[in-house]
Amino acid sequence: MTGKPAILHLGLGAFHRAHQAAFQQNLIDAGDDSWRLVAGNIRPGGEDTIAALIDQGGAYTLETVAADGARDYLRINALSAVVPYAPGIIELLRAGADAQTRIISFTVTEAGYYLDAHDRLDATAPDMSADLDAFERGLAGCTIYGALAAILRRRRAAGAGAVTLLCCDNLRSNGARSRGGLLQFLELAGARELRDWVEQHTTSPNSMVDRITPRPPVELPDRVRAATMRDDRAPVMAERFVQWVIEDDFRNGRPAWEDAGVEFVASVLAHEEAKIRILNASHSAIAWAGTLAGCRFIHEGVADPRIRRIVHDYVSDDVIPCLSPSPLDLERYRDTVLERFGNGGIADTNARVAADSPAKLRGFVIPTIRDRLARGESIAAVAMLPALFLATLRHRAGADALAPADPASLAIARAPDPVLALCADESLWGGLAGDARIVAEIRRACERVARQFARA
Repeated sequence: MTGKPAILHLGLGAFHRAHQAAFQQNLIDAGDDSWRLVAGNIRPGGEDTIAALIDQGGAYTLETVAADGARDYLRINALSAVVPYAPGIIELLRAGADAQTRIISFTVTEAGYYLDAHDRLDATAPDMSADLDAFERGLAGCTIYGALAAILRRRRAAGAGAVTLLCCDNLRSNGARSRGGLLQFLELAGARELRDWVEQHTTSPNSMVDRITPRPPVELPDRVRAATMRDDRAPVMAERFVQWVIEDDFRNGRPAWEDAGVEFVASVLAHEEAKIRILNASHSAIAWAGTLAGCRFIHEGVADPRIRRIVHDYVSDDVIPCLSPSPLDLERYRDTVLERFGNGGIADTNARVAADSPAKLRGFVIPTIRDRLARGESIAAVAMLPALFLATLRHRAGADALAPADPASLAIARAPDPVLALCADESLWGGLAGDARIVAEIRRACERVARQFARA
């Protein structure tokens, strides 16, 4: 890799292509093509899409859908190179170790960081154990830590210089927490010198990302063809709304993303907490409740008065008091979020939004319970969310659809006392596990859920 400075992105999924790559395209369209964007996956998956992108020279079409149903189509040419997955991720290692790579960004979903309620790395997870073993044998692993550790080891050996590690996932304090996980991984691997090098030669700015991006529907290529006269085997769709807020802490330069609509701030805390507790938690709540109500799509759940009331009360009664005072208009943000979720043109499914539900419960919902209890305040409204999660697990169709590979969640659902089993899970609650106040309130919330959703 020579010439222009580059960003290497790990996790070439729909969200990256609708979000970060779209911002990069905005910058190019504004006349600034001084940075390259290279992307690939660190584990198998999406091979057909990757092959299509390679055949199309990295180009694809982004369909955006407004709340009124209007659709626009943007050609994205921001991907300078698409790296197909191969065991050992040799090409990604090579790209990451190139001195022209100044930023390594990544999207691996909330569950991909293997952090417990105290931000301790779960070294016992099978993927993590395998990655630690692979690293000690000089190989790259399949988790974000195993991949980053291998890339940074090679980068250090090559003398390629400093680099920014930019997390783009919906993870609270995503830069600090992903960095903490990486440093713990290196400590467990006995890589003290590399750990010291990472601390001295990298930064990990926190960021807040936002754009509803459903899985591309099968009919999307036909819509793209009809609107653009272009055959595209790798289009992606998203809502019109998009936001990216980043702490301006880059170690070795960055694109002028502010010219493309990115907001650079000293701290993302206010934006992050509002987004995680209001948007992300509400999104999950609608998915859980919508499944119980027999809905397939998020917008159908928003149209259900029962579900809309649960979400409205959760935000108004329990979240906004926790986040106030705030530089943001939280009530307006709440209303905007519900309007966005009601966009039927997105056709976002409950199953997609409810993926990795335990991680979302832990990261998006439980912090509000913790804050409310610490303030000596009621948790009646927020308790409805874990109650909905539990009711969805106990509903056979929901359990099959939402957690087929989550034996821990299924064990909770099948326990003699599911409420007690849920509330006793230390991986979710940390020091609050088994708290009698939480158990009692979630029991009451489960009764309300049962009355409102007869199928639960």
